[in-house]
Parts: sequence; C-alpha cells; structure tokens
Amino acid sequence: MSTESVDVAIVGGGIIGMSIAYQIARRSNLSVAVFEKGVGLGEGSTGGSSAITRQRYTTIENVRIARDGNVIWRNWSEYVGNDHPNGSFHDIGVLWMVDDNPDVVAYDQQRMSAEGIDVVDIGADDVVDLFPAISTCMVPFDLTGEVEHVCSPGDRFLLERDTGFFDATGALLDVSIAASKRGVDVRLNTAVVDVTTDGNRATGVVLGDGSTISAGLVVNAAGPWCNQINAMVGLEIPWDLVPTRIQVIYRALPEEVARPIPVICDSAGGIYFRPEAGGGQIILGSILEEDEMEAVDDPDDYAKVANRSFIDLKIHALHHRIPSLPYKGIPGGMASLYTVNRQDVLPIIGPTSIDGFAVVNGFSGHGFKESQVVASMMAQWITGERASFDTDIPMDFFSIDRTPVEIAEHNVLA
Repeated sequence: MSTESVDVAIVGGGIIGMSIAYQIARRSNLSVAVFEKGVGLGEGSTGGSSAITRQRYTTIENVRIARDGNVIWRNWSEYVGNDHPNGSFHDIGVLWMVDDNPDVVAYDQQRMSAEGIDVVDIGADDVVDLFPAISTCMVPFDLTGEVEHVCSPGDRFLLERDTGFFDATGALLDVSIAASKRGVDVRLNTAVVDVTTDGNRATGVVLGDGSTISAGLVVNAAGPWCNQINAMVGLEIPWDLVPTRIQVIYRALPEEVARPIPVICDSAGGIYFRPEAGGGQIILGSILEEDEMEAVDDPDDYAKVANRSFIDLKIHALHHRIPSLPYKGIPGGMASLYTVNRQDVLPIIGPTSIDGFAVVNGFSGHGFKESQVVASMMAQWITGERASFDTDIPMDFFSIDRTPVEIAEHNVLA
C-alpha cells in the first residue's frame, strides 16, 4: 500500500481541528488533511457546545482572545467567504449576575472596556427595563428547598452588549466547506490508530484501514480523545487533561414569558442559560466546579442523557431567575464531553518535546468561542504568514511548558 504525504496532518475534525485547517489554507499552499473518526461533523465536543461567545474572563489574555474571536463571529460571512453560511451569530448580549459588589462590577467593566468590548455597568432597575422576565434577586438559592428563600435585588450587574451565542454545528460545517474549497482533504469516518515516529520526531499517522500518511507536522486536535493520541507518540505532559461528562437541560420557553432574554450567568443559582436559536426553548447548564468533575475513562462510552436528578435540581434555579416561567412540560437533557485541564482550566497549545508534533488540547469548555483565534495562532506559527481577522495574542501564553496560571475558581467561567 503506497504512502501518501501531506505537509500537515490534523487529528480531529471538530471546531478546533477544522478551523486550524481553514486558517492554514486561507494563507498558504501547504497541503493539509483532517482525520475525523466520526461519521459526521460535530460528534465530539463541538456538537454539545452551548457556543456562548462571552468575553469576561479572569485573565486579560483570555479576554483579548474572546474579543478577537467575537469580531470573527460578528463578521462570519466575510470570514468564511460565504454569502449564505449555515451558522449565524445571535446578538442577544450576556448578562453577568455573579457579583453585585459595585466595586467589582465597575472594575470588570473598566478593564473590558479598555480592551474595546461594549460592556456596561447597570443596576437592577435597568435589568428590569431591558429584560422584564428576569428576576434581579442575588440571594443564593437553596436548590434542595430546605431553606426558605426571600428574594432581594442585587445592586450592580455587568452586561456585554456586543455578544451572545453562535450556531456551533453550523460554524463547523462552514469552516469545513471553506477549508475544502481551499484544498484541505477532510476525511470523515477515518480513525487515526497510531502516530509514526523516527527517533524523536513524529513523521505521520496510521489510519484504521492500515494506510499511512506521512506528514511534516502532526497536530493533535482530538478533544476528549487527546490523551490517546499523545500516548501514540509517547508524549508525556505535566498536565491532567481529563475527558469530563457535562450535562445540559432543554426547557420549553412559552410565548407568555416576556422577551428578550439574554445569555445569563447566574451565581445565585449556579447556572447559565440562553434561549435556543428559534426562541422556543432554553438551554441550561451549570457553572459550578462540582458539576465538572465526572471523569470519563473511555470517551466512546458514557451516558449521553442527562441525569434526572441533575435536571430536577437545576430547573428550580431557572424558575427562580425567570419567575413567570410556567411549571408545565417535562424538561429533557443531554450530556457531552469536554476536556478539563485540572491545573488551571486553560488549554495547552503549540509545539511539544516531540519534533513535528503539536497539541491543541484541554479547553475546559472554552474551546468553541476561542476556536478561530487559536486557529489563527497556530496557522501563524505553522506558515509564518498573517491574514485578515488575525490575532496578536502570543501563543506562548498557552505553551505546554508554561507554569500553571493562578486562577481562584476552576470552573467553566474562569
């Protein structure tokens, strides 16, 4: 069997891997192949993403990455070169109901505004005027029902006015189409079963049918399967990258509930939620670290339906935040995986101690919103060329040999 050859072999065709392929192709003539084990696009973390494009982060580097990514999401048609893309941006804003301390809210507003983000510091009356269905209570809500709850409005809130959410699977399809038009070889239902090496250098990949693809660079963008790929090349890393089961709930949003409803991050209930694209449902998830601890040994074998106990618990927090939401219908839920970096919930990106082998792993629930900017970083490093919509954030901030960043809370909002 003859051996094919490409300049770059990317393992994993989710939003990270496919976007790297597109970013390489839009600025160079390097040959690129993407190998995706699923029979279709979006079967891994991308398909389960809530795809919220918020820009508030603990570190200023992440704020800037989200900001640069938001420019792309807002100009998606131009970015992918498609007048009629499958994915679309939903400009509904993100309301942070996580701390009503005026000094803290003012600080976040000022530091984000300084980065060019359209964010305002608003009071409880403003929230009611803008989003009449939303309660402004900031008293911690006891989900067990054992403690009587008395609502009291919060003082100050942070509202990102220039962001919202995107269609995750639509975005993946769009970058796949854009990459293919530029010559990227996208292979679905194609598992990488080994990485070939010569001494301390990765030289290509072995596919499930026994064929070998030689490559100048192998990129591990395999999401929850990343540890399997790293093991193939014998890479040892100082990071605990843990495939983690994450649950979300879908709940009907009847017409009698007043609109608009933004994306909301709610510390009183320990939840986040947003309306679905059609407006008839709400998608709801947890912001608590304790709900991001269910490690999965085999990413191909885990429960994909949300636990009834999780649904029953979290739905009460949603009703607390939207008091007019009627108690009717049966909410459902699903579970998917993302890879949590247990040390600091930031990804590891770039070259490794194995020559010709790079990693883009451990996004801890931040991968979708950061995908296009991370792809820009990688493509600039690989090709040495710049293109429109590029970021100036250095990739070294996420290097594999960096020191863990000190972050107070290791959860999806970090």
